[in-house]
Amino acid sequence: MLKKERQAYIIQQINIHNKVLSSDLCTQLNVSEDTVRRDLQELAEEGKLIKVHGGALSKSFHFTLQNNNIYSLPEKKIIAHKAVRLIKDGMFILLSGGTTIIELIKALPPDLNATFITVSLPTALELLNHPSSEIIFLGNKLLKNAQMAVGADVVNRLSEIKADLCFLGTNSIDVENGITDLEWEVIEVKRAMIRSAHKTISLAISEKLNSVQRLQICPLSDIDMMITELEPSDERLQGFKEKGLEVI
Repeated sequence: MLKKERQAYIIQQINIHNKVLSSDLCTQLNVSEDTVRRDLQELAEEGKLIKVHGGALSKSFHFTLQNNNIYSLPEKKIIAHKAVRLIKDGMFILLSGGTTIIELIKALPPDLNATFITVSLPTALELLNHPSSEIIFLGNKLLKNAQMAVGADVVNRLSEIKADLCFLGTNSIDVENGITDLEWEVIEVKRAMIRSAHKTISLAISEKLNSVQRLQICPLSDIDMMITELEPSDERLQGFKEKGLEVI
């Protein structure tokens, strides 16, 4: 594979999943660690990603006050507007992090009176712009790569919450493997969020469908609904519906 092709693949994977591990790229591209390291360094110097220890982050996922690098923004806006229709006055809503969650917040009706609970710092800051909702931020140790609070204290506090809905920003979702991710601390918190909600909704652009990462957050049976930008009748959603998952 030529360098241009390798780097295009790296950018595609990081845009879809927000983060890539160098070790995974070595396996997927069948190249050495030194080759991947040079590719990541070159892409970082070109401003196409953020190089971190062991891999790289998407620039769209990395929090800034003015973020103009949102991947698949039209699709994420469609998902956000579908999700907002599920939120009613008086609800307690758990929100994870990610750019699709940010678009959900931007789509909230100004007069909506709900309580939003989050472990994500960018999510909490975006909620400050909403005029009539309450915000509960469950803070603790901040995981820099994910910009979210993690640790036993957060998990314990989530266990005390009974939310109406949990909207889960999703990096990978697969018919057989469920929802998967890369970072153990993030996974522990997301599992606690799922347990603390009456209903859990996965938000995922279609490029994330039938992709798998190293660690499982939960099987499909642990979530109630999936929202993509696709029409529910799209054949790419058929396998998820056959597993009993509601899709909108």
